[in-house]
Amino acid sequence: MADMTQAEFAERMDERPVVLFPLGSQEVQGPQSQMGDFRLTERISELAAERSGALVAPALPFGYADFFRDFAGGIQLRPETFVAVLTDMLTSLLDHGLNRLLIVNGHTTNAPLIAQVARRIRRSERVLIPSVDLWQALPDALLEEIFEERNVRGHGGEPLTSIGLHLFPENFRADLHRRKSDRVIRLGMRVRSVSGADFEGMRVNFPVDAGEVDRNGLLGGSALHASATRGNAMTEYLVAKIAKLATHLKAADPCLPEGESPA
Repeated sequence: MADMTQAEFAERMDERPVVLFPLGSQEVQGPQSQMGDFRLTERISELAAERSGALVAPALPFGYADFFRDFAGGIQLRPETFVAVLTDMLTSLLDHGLNRLLIVNGHTTNAPLIAQVARRIRRSERVLIPSVDLWQALPDALLEEIFEERNVRGHGGEPLTSIGLHLFPENFRADLHRRKSDRVIRLGMRVRSVSGADFEGMRVNFPVDAGEVDRNGLLGGSALHASATRGNAMTEYLVAKIAKLATHLKAADPCLPEGESPA
């Protein structure tokens, strides 16, 4: 859409196209990978649109990522800001009768806020807007098939490192890769993740910043085995799935039937 004139877009409106909305974040991805992970989501959406005939809205490059605030270079939106911006993006098309929309989310922490927006639009517009959490869409079995090594999935590890290496190899810095550092102690407990710690096998939730989990923002997984070949395999899987879903949504009615409660 960003490359189209308004006249060109108006011609496509008669087709009632599916429009993909790529979301992501600008945040630390470990020292080896580009911070702008939204570019991966945007590129995968573009490739899926080429196969399905869908359109791609400009990516929202910032997400809700407050726990990365201790790393310079990140840009975070407050929850209420993210909800307001996403609502405005979606309703800008809904106002013109374009209601076959698909959110392609590349940042996990956006997900509960996306759900809020989708539920509000369901109630106010009686339209169902689906979303896909892109990286979670890769099944564990596929990663185990692609990687002989185990436990590679996680922030700062896979799948983003290999997919980034495949799509934007010029932005990958293998020479900067570091192993994980020791996690800090808070409230007398070693932190587990940005959501808290463990106490005698029980999860205890409290806010933790990413730098407290790892000084380089490596929150899980491993990037040691990253390769463009592995990234290509995961990208192909995601592109095929999103393209197939977009094709399906083209033939589906997103409007709730008259008389059915939107709640």
